[in-house]
Amino acid sequence: MDSPREALLSRLGLSGELPHLEEALTHPSFSNEQRKGACADNQRLEFLGDAVLGLCVAELLMQRFPGADEGELSRMRAALVNPTPLAAWARSVELGAALRLGRGAQAAGERDRTNVLADAVEAMMGALYLDRGFDAARLFVHAVIAEPLALLTEGPQRMRDPKSELQERVQATGGTSPRYRVVRVEGPPHHRDFTVVVEIDERIVGEGQGRSKKLAEQEAARAAILSLWSGDVNVEEAVSSGSNESEVRPSNEALPRTEDA
Repeated sequence: MDSPREALLSRLGLSGELPHLEEALTHPSFSNEQRKGACADNQRLEFLGDAVLGLCVAELLMQRFPGADEGELSRMRAALVNPTPLAAWARSVELGAALRLGRGAQAAGERDRTNVLADAVEAMMGALYLDRGFDAARLFVHAVIAEPLALLTEGPQRMRDPKSELQERVQATGGTSPRYRVVRVEGPPHHRDFTVVVEIDERIVGEGQGRSKKLAEQEAARAAILSLWSGDVNVEEAVSSGSNESEVRPSNEALPRTEDA
């Protein structure tokens, strides 16, 4: 096992045999560059891990929020199982350094792409389920979602629909209605990953990813709320019509315009 993977296991407190780990950390681009059938990529494990993640999150939310109804639970689950928080956790433990990528994907900067990292996290959940059982996979899931779960429990807004919340807040400041725009669609037809930005007065104020356009829009709205109402900007200036003083943009503010999908 190479050094980046050893370092990753050390950071995660994992030891012993993990027969599926190498597969979980193998991006399809690496597998495609090898002799046909020489090594498996992590897509099958990601499929399994997605199911493990969904079950563990649903179980945890049922326990943590006994008074929440189905709609509230669904919104909270969507906030936890989408690529954005999974990739954020992956970056915090430097998971990208342990990935096996093909030369082309490496050159294109795929190692730090949100969807690549999120898929690898889910693949690791699938690998732990196969190699160590459900209890070990559950503990891993809990560690991955600990931070975004803590944010859900802060204040009454945890149950609100982020798009409705953003709309109401912007209208209260006199700004124009938020506009959502799909800037990227990745993955095969049966497993799409959407990236959406939300704009106010032609400013990008949030970005989100999700398995559907709707989920990506919700995450973009959530990101906008966190950015605009974090206390770091003048909200009325940031969202009011004609203001050029206080732009709030995500790191990839130069994303090209594309048609909505």
